[in-house]
Amino acid sequence: MSHKKKLIAGLIFGFIAAVAFDQWTKLLAVRHLMGQPPFVLWDGVFELLYSENRGAAFGLMEGRQGFFLFIALVVLAAVVFLVIRMPAETKYYPIHCIAMFVAAGAVGNMTDRLIRGYVVDFLYFKLIDFPIFNVADCYVTVSMAALLIFILFIYKEEDFDFLQRKKEEER
Repeated sequence: MSHKKKLIAGLIFGFIAAVAFDQWTKLLAVRHLMGQPPFVLWDGVFELLYSENRGAAFGLMEGRQGFFLFIALVVLAAVVFLVIRMPAETKYYPIHCIAMFVAAGAVGNMTDRLIRGYVVDFLYFKLIDFPIFNVADCYVTVSMAALLIFILFIYKEEDFDFLQRKKEEER
């Protein structure tokens, strides 16, 4: 098996594990938090609080499930495109992992929308009254922050020439 195939197999395994973990935490939230008062982990700071989000981030665009499905599919297509084009070199492993977690976050919340018609949220930073979120949201948020850091401080512009080189090779 080639190095690239092993990398992709590992990313697929990681993706499945990440989506499964997200769905498991949401199942626990449904079973143990729905209809219950918040479970306080750190008084006044952080608690587990069941919420049903029928929109996107911060509850925006409520009821637009078709739109969210479309966006999730676009994200998945972009991730697959990026992973296929990106070299299987060690320096790109962080980007591969970021792509995998972004895809897992998109699929985790898409799964909720398809099965339940809403996304289960349960993580609440009460101290700053931040909107309630879930594990899939963490995947996407942390991954995008990491991507920004990598692009701004670690990778150089020529590190992304692989996108252009592939096009030129196909000509």
